[in-house]
Amino acid sequence: MKDFKILVSLTGDSAQDCLSKIKELQKYQVSEVALFLERLTPVDREQVYLALSKIKIKIPLVHLRHDMTGVEVKMLSNIYKVKYFTIHEDHFKIIKNWRGFYKKLYLEMTTDDYVAKNVKVEKIGGFCVDLAHYKHQAVLNNKDFKYVYNRRTKAALFACNHISGYSYKDNIDMHQVSAKSNFDYLSELPIFVFGKMLAIEVDNSIKEQLIYKEYILKLLTKLV
Repeated sequence: MKDFKILVSLTGDSAQDCLSKIKELQKYQVSEVALFLERLTPVDREQVYLALSKIKIKIPLVHLRHDMTGVEVKMLSNIYKVKYFTIHEDHFKIIKNWRGFYKKLYLEMTTDDYVAKNVKVEKIGGFCVDLAHYKHQAVLNNKDFKYVYNRRTKAALFACNHISGYSYKDNIDMHQVSAKSNFDYLSELPIFVFGKMLAIEVDNSIKEQLIYKEYILKLLTKLV
């Protein structure tokens, strides 16, 4: 059995979404969090950084956005000692902006059945397998699935994960979950896709994420 660490996350469409979660982090005395910046504009991010600077928090995983500069990534790395910066396939088009951090970048595959020639996971730190995406890909047996599956024996590539909910009915990932059962799919996944650091990627409150975190941990401790 792997030794898992599960993180709740700061997510949202706006700075305000994240600021409300930062207040919850303090309320529930959460010491570590993953930071998802994918939907935040530069102005929104500045507000979030300012609020985070006023609390004591560790941020081991950050999901990057296309307009983030190397200076911004370096700032986060220096302040929070970020171990994992997660990226999308299309970020390989702009990866030179993050030169010096390649081995801290981890690839999240899409579900569009297309892998561009410039996508080379071996060039960076490895995979951040989005577990709901992987479940979706496996059902379709698409090119994204095969790109990950064909590297299943290279354990060092599988470093971290995103955890969203999953709908069996629609075969889609869910970023707003309503029941613990939305995570039951995790028990069906092969052990090789799991890294040691797993970030819950839902828009639910920190209070709800903490409940789901305990449930997820119970599921994962049963994996062999």
